[in-house]
Amino acid sequence: MLRLRSPMTALLPLLALLLCHSVAANAREPVYIKGLGIDGVNRDLDVSRYPALYTGDFDDCLGGESLFNVTKFDAAYYADNLTVLFHLDGTTNIHKENLIPIPLAPHDVSGIPSIALGIPDLEGLARLQIFANSTQTQIGCFQAVMTNGNSFSQPEAVSSFLGVMVFIAVLASFATAIYGLSIPHMRVHYAHSFSVLVIFETFQSMFFSGALSVNWPSVLPAWWSNFAWTAGMFANKQIVRSVSAFTGNNVNITQVGGAGSVQINNGGGLLQQIYGRSLFAASPFQNTAGSLKSFAQRNAYNASDPYDYTWGGHPRTPGMPMPGTWPGFSGTLSMVNIPPAEAFTISIIWLLVILAAVALFVWAVKLSLDLLIRLSWLKSDGFDYFRSHVWGYTASALLRTLFIAFFTVMTLAMYQFSLRGSAGPTAVAVIVWLIFSLGIGGITAYACYFRLRHGKYETGPDSLRFERGTVFGKVPFIATTRQSRIGEEEPSRRPYLFGTMPFVKVKYVDDDPNRDPVHLDEGYVKRFGWLSARYRRSRWWFFAFYLGYQFIRACFVGGAARSPLAQVYGLFIFDIIALVVIMKLNPFESNRNTAVAVWMLSISKIVTTGLSIAFLPAFSINRIAATVLGIIIIVVQGFVAIAVLVLIVLGVLSTWMSLSRNREDFPQVLEQVRINYFEHAKACADDFPPRPKKSNTKEETSEGPREAMFEVRDVRRAPKIEDEGVDKFPDLDPPSISVTAVGASGRRSRANSASSRFSVSSLPRTARVHRASWSSKDIPLWDSEMNRGDQQRGGRSRASSLRLSGYVADAPGTSTPIRRPMTPQQEILEEPQMQQPDSSPTEYTESSQASNPEEAKTKDSEEGVSTPATDTEPSEAEEKPRVEPEAKEAS
Repeated sequence: MLRLRSPMTALLPLLALLLCHSVAANAREPVYIKGLGIDGVNRDLDVSRYPALYTGDFDDCLGGESLFNVTKFDAAYYADNLTVLFHLDGTTNIHKENLIPIPLAPHDVSGIPSIALGIPDLEGLARLQIFANSTQTQIGCFQAVMTNGNSFSQPEAVSSFLGVMVFIAVLASFATAIYGLSIPHMRVHYAHSFSVLVIFETFQSMFFSGALSVNWPSVLPAWWSNFAWTAGMFANKQIVRSVSAFTGNNVNITQVGGAGSVQINNGGGLLQQIYGRSLFAASPFQNTAGSLKSFAQRNAYNASDPYDYTWGGHPRTPGMPMPGTWPGFSGTLSMVNIPPAEAFTISIIWLLVILAAVALFVWAVKLSLDLLIRLSWLKSDGFDYFRSHVWGYTASALLRTLFIAFFTVMTLAMYQFSLRGSAGPTAVAVIVWLIFSLGIGGITAYACYFRLRHGKYETGPDSLRFERGTVFGKVPFIATTRQSRIGEEEPSRRPYLFGTMPFVKVKYVDDDPNRDPVHLDEGYVKRFGWLSARYRRSRWWFFAFYLGYQFIRACFVGGAARSPLAQVYGLFIFDIIALVVIMKLNPFESNRNTAVAVWMLSISKIVTTGLSIAFLPAFSINRIAATVLGIIIIVVQGFVAIAVLVLIVLGVLSTWMSLSRNREDFPQVLEQVRINYFEHAKACADDFPPRPKKSNTKEETSEGPREAMFEVRDVRRAPKIEDEGVDKFPDLDPPSISVTAVGASGRRSRANSASSRFSVSSLPRTARVHRASWSSKDIPLWDSEMNRGDQQRGGRSRASSLRLSGYVADAPGTSTPIRRPMTPQQEILEEPQMQQPDSSPTEYTESSQASNPEEAKTKDSEEGVSTPATDTEPSEAEEKPRVEPEAKEAS
């Protein structure tokens, strides 16, 4: 073995030497030139430095009629020495014409403003025009987009970060949907998680804002490119090249111009006669075949050449707009290098990939839970329902994904119709359009029919009242109210009435008055919870309205691409009407979803569409003003995007609290937050009408002559001689422990019990504690305390300890009794109580108290003569808390 290894060991230094020699040979030696700056100072400048302004992709601005084939068109401006560089590689078959460039003086480039060197997404272009001296006619034109390197388009960073945040939101929402054993409880917590549909609608609406047929400023397509992935608009050159074979669009080009291998037929026009193309019988390009072959494509970057660079562009793909312009949806797609003809096909491909990934994700979660339970790393039975119904969850997840993708697919399908392209992609677009419109639309209609089939509609007369109201609480506005919604309110308290209009009231009457509400109907939630679970009980049908709303928007955005005026103005009016209707319906059960979907997103759509009116070609707005308006749109949409990211983080926190609802251990700092969250979720699930607001106007009372009078507000006992000692018991009662805070924690800690805190006195337990000083306020408190037998008093028994505090009283100001956190088994036992949504909070509390026979017995026993009680320490084996009767003290 040593003999075999020895030759290999000897070769290692030789290989290292060859590698070092290769690296040294390929290393670039810096080359410097002398440059005179604008300040008149000569400097040594590296020839490989980045220019202040440089070009990107280029195209033939004569529509393919230029008499040149160009493989490289690069232009740059160096601000340090006021130098303009043009690099043109190409070939032509024009004979007897000399190419003489026009020199530029320093004053020709000194007028470039300094702001152009730093502003993001500079709206500039470099254009090269070639004229023939013999005919004074333009024979070539090439145009390239110019940039300074600063841009709002950062898909690698922004899109990656947004993708991670969206995936976290998907995990949080999915976790609330699969945890639990009681379907109504699971639906409540799922409804209060942040909706993935709202997240995708927000980002997709931002990207499809660029589908309007207007002349966009460069900053907007660059900004929208960060959200293109949410619509499936991301692809590399290999994907685009593969799809182009189906769409019939040739994207595999290496040059632009009209002097290619195919002779241009311009009908024998003047250009053909003037510029003397070669007319050899064998081949019109036989003398230049070698030259054309050498310029077939751009040369690769040479790292050892100090004069080579990487900032140059490439020939623009056919079908894309001219570089330096961003018209309509094609300009938006050009920022992600996707031709308009391939947009729909690429989106469908990614949709199929996402559907497969969703199904794989659901089953991966199921198998992971099975493995964790088998290894005894997960002892909770809260995921048993999901594990036994994984097929239903998979179907719901796939249908939910299609529902989220409805707007994107319908918009791109209608946009494909407007392109009037090849038959293949158009036929696929028709099939997909029918599948989504009839499939998703049919399922939506059936979901409504399934719930409403056991009932009928009744119509009756009604009237609309136009009253004085406000928007956002301060802005005066005309409010509309139906007469049937007013009730028995006093006429004096009604707002000022402008007028009324006859109206018709449509009311649904169920055949079974005792039928469970839609969110407590387990059969309906299992089938159509992916549609209705997030909406209020009285707005469960909002998914049907939402589908129609998105379909109409898709018709405007994608279908009206050839009618800019109808598209922009129609969409603007429709968004305003939709905002009013959605604001009036207020469909979501969660406040976070309401804040984004109802308010932020709707207002953002209106602002974006309204400002886009100024970009219509008919107005020909100044490009500087267009850039300013574009920055305003970016600020508005950026605010909405940041709000969505913040709410995703809050959604993760709420999901954590939802998953911990069956556990007693929870950080004490967030204990009260968790209780408030559960109470809020329960109140929203009941969907009671909001309480009327208290009027700020005070009733005016007649002011009569004031008479002399006095009022006794406080009477206090003067201290006596025997009270000169230290007041060891300053309060009548011990400090009350927060029932709400400790009631939900359920921790059996002796440090927080009342007996351990107030048993430090030398007085016997049966002795009464008096305070040294009394006031008139203390007397009624003492009387009410001594006359009540239904409340535990701290300092006399262990009833105020944390072990029993969950059963003492209700949380102040809420309608939900404070109990220990529910286990999955207790969720099922408490379903009958949740299935009575019409009962008042008082009745719910009384039924909860009456369900405890020991507590009722204790209350009855305390109505008689009380006897002193002796505290006993409960055994350690007791797992369920029980209420210990407390006897009143003998006076």
